[in-house]
Amino acid sequence: MVKKIKILSVFGTRPEAIKMVAVVRELQRCGDLIESRVAVTAQHREMLDQVLRVFAIEPDYDLDLMKPGQDLFDVTGAVLAGLKQVLAQERPDLLLVQGDTTTTFAGALAAFYFQIPIGHVEAGLRTYEKYAPWPEEINRVLTTHLADIHFAPTGQARGALLKEGVAPERVFVTGNSVIDALHLAMQHPYRLEPDLERAFTDNKRVILLTTHRRENLGSPLQEIYLALRDLLSNYPDLAVIFPVHKNPKVRQEVAQVLQGVERVYLTEPLDYLPLINVMKRAHLVLTDSGGIQEEAPALGKPVLVLREVTERPEAVAFGTARLVGANRRRVAEEVGLLLDSEDAYAGMATAVNPYGDGHAAPRIVQAALSYFHLAPPPEEFRPSTT
Repeated sequence: MVKKIKILSVFGTRPEAIKMVAVVRELQRCGDLIESRVAVTAQHREMLDQVLRVFAIEPDYDLDLMKPGQDLFDVTGAVLAGLKQVLAQERPDLLLVQGDTTTTFAGALAAFYFQIPIGHVEAGLRTYEKYAPWPEEINRVLTTHLADIHFAPTGQARGALLKEGVAPERVFVTGNSVIDALHLAMQHPYRLEPDLERAFTDNKRVILLTTHRRENLGSPLQEIYLALRDLLSNYPDLAVIFPVHKNPKVRQEVAQVLQGVERVYLTEPLDYLPLINVMKRAHLVLTDSGGIQEEAPALGKPVLVLREVTERPEAVAFGTARLVGANRRRVAEEVGLLLDSEDAYAGMATAVNPYGDGHAAPRIVQAALSYFHLAPPPEEFRPSTT
């Protein structure tokens, strides 16, 4: 009888949870070979919990670390201290972390202190800008140099890892598990709340807007929001659905520029299911987020990225996304082009999605098993050209 390998998945934010849902399910499905454990740090409490509820994930450990006013020092120290107890008790054969959060880096560091092998889901994303995005760029770079197995979502991400000296046999191109989660979520029937439904019934075209990046706080956010006001003045059939991030600095700028503006539908942050359902029905997406750059192309929606650099350049190269920065005039012009030109819109909406085919999780789990010589390496993900 083959001894089961114990794999502990650690995550703490909503984006991490979304991208780990399918992986955790696949680990559980392979119960004859794998003993799966889940630990959440709850770096984001409410937003994490709603994803766990939707996908019926029950953590084995909940560190419940979210505290009012905490900073990066607090979160890093708390993750290390909390996982010290978990790792001492569980002693897993492999620890999985996802992405680029403080939980990701601190979780990998905790496993390193116990000399536990580390698998990094969504490895190899890079902007090569130390402070953009901050602190995520350095979190993922440091995690790379702690990790033993690297699950790169794309060939370009693998190339970045190889340039940094990662051994080729430790890198697996799997696609991004966010597409797996999206496929799972779209199986859930869902109806929007009346206020959001009204945005679609009362207006011909709707933009989904999300902003939260630290580097956009202050005048860049003002520029973005003023561009939206300009567009709403010029396009009477246009509306904006804007789930407003809880960061007080974001809310301050929203209150000054967009509060009370006609056809701007301000909401609290949306749970995952309503967010992707809004995205599915929106005409286009404006965002400075990371994951939405991957989700929107899978739904055939053009994405204008409100940043100067992105760690997800594949969407730009394939034509599904465009970097537009945070300049008022530039944002308005780029949105206007997509509103005015059917050809420009179709060129982005029908481009190939480079991020996944919905089968990243099985590849990730098979790659983990291959590390322990329990399965052959998986075939790598390649974007379809059709």
